[in-house]
Amino acid sequence: MNGPAIIILAAGMGTRMKSRLPKVLHAVAGRSMLGHVLAVARELAPERVVVVHGPGEEGALVAEEARRQMPEVALAEQAERKGTGHAVMQAVDALEGFEGPVLVLYGDVPLLRVESLEPLLAKLEAEPEVALAVLGFHAEEPGAYGRMVVGADGEGLQAIVEAKDASEEQLKIDYCNSGVMAVRADVLRALLPKLSDDNAQGEFYLTDLVALARAAGMRVAHAECAEEEVLGVNSRVELARAEKVMQRRLRARAMTHGATLIDPESVFFSFDTTIGRDVVIEPWVFFGPGVRIADNVVILAHCHLEGARVEEGAQIGPFARLRPGARVMAGAKVGNFVEIKNATVKPGAKVNHLSYIGDAEVGEKANIGAGTITCNYDGFLKHRTVIGAGAFIGSNTALVAPVSIGAGALVAAGSTITKDVPDDALAIERAEERVSEGWAARYRERKRREKERRKRGK
Repeated sequence: MNGPAIIILAAGMGTRMKSRLPKVLHAVAGRSMLGHVLAVARELAPERVVVVHGPGEEGALVAEEARRQMPEVALAEQAERKGTGHAVMQAVDALEGFEGPVLVLYGDVPLLRVESLEPLLAKLEAEPEVALAVLGFHAEEPGAYGRMVVGADGEGLQAIVEAKDASEEQLKIDYCNSGVMAVRADVLRALLPKLSDDNAQGEFYLTDLVALARAAGMRVAHAECAEEEVLGVNSRVELARAEKVMQRRLRARAMTHGATLIDPESVFFSFDTTIGRDVVIEPWVFFGPGVRIADNVVILAHCHLEGARVEEGAQIGPFARLRPGARVMAGAKVGNFVEIKNATVKPGAKVNHLSYIGDAEVGEKANIGAGTITCNYDGFLKHRTVIGAGAFIGSNTALVAPVSIGAGALVAAGSTITKDVPDDALAIERAEERVSEGWAARYRERKRREKERRKRGK
């Protein structure tokens, strides 16, 4: 069987999110929920992907994100929100000429894994008489979920019964409907026009396809996944639940691949964080998107990394911040309260404490003293600082870019450097020290007498 067509429903208003941002654009582990669903769709090697979005500015934002994540995606607008069946109707035109299986996913269900969707699609491939298959899960608290009633053989799905319509016996069923289904394209085209909105909500429900297929003598199958995979996000509380599940997965992946997390619960990863072997990560470390960590790296407590690359054997932190474009090369050290942005710290170099290195290059085995600042911004443009191999930058130094410090050069502490420094030169820029013997004692006495005069004058 060729790859499926995938329809992703992403037109929900998300009123419970209390947000101007469309619901499916809220992030889990640094990527929009829609982005997660599209990533899973891509793993299934689909022939077509259609994202159904809402109208107006909100819909335009969803469409923009869909195209950013998957440029080849087709888009369909659901101008009126009339239920899941109605949303799928809007996508049918984009499936013209397609005759394979159609998988329906939801843009606010970011935790589904491809390992759970492949068995669902396999139901259609293995048994030609199966018209559609529904993904179910065993719920700890079935509550308002629709119950899935299976046949005596355990294979065929007899019905999906909404909780409000279920009998007392059916309410005891904990096998519930996720809403995710795979349908043969010809069956979808035949049954969609038969959906009715004659219900309390006045909406077209996709789940009604099950009853329509059964009435037409077609067989309906089902597959099962874990409950957490089909957690839908409709509120900030549910968004936090999804984040917790995703973080647990990402932590487990990092440790399975050979990293040590001293306190896993306090480390937060992004969806694309890459961690090598024999990496040690101390508590309270946050990885934003775009971070790559090589083998044998140590990241000490309370660090924040985003868009950064750390190479083998480097050490970061504690309390360090690596911003986008930061590259810390093999064996280099970035210490406490150091910020690196769009800069390369070359092998063996040290930036140990209280410094800002932005738009810069720190040469191999160079040493950057405490309080060093690369002054990279003039209020309009960014400028670059280049520090040569083996250079020594004294504490409390300002390097005003654009400027170059030569290999082996030494910059004296407290200097403000505005001109290039040649290799192996000493650069010093500070006022000459003056010492006035006894001045401090005379000053204190003068101030004491002044204070007494003011008291008497009151």
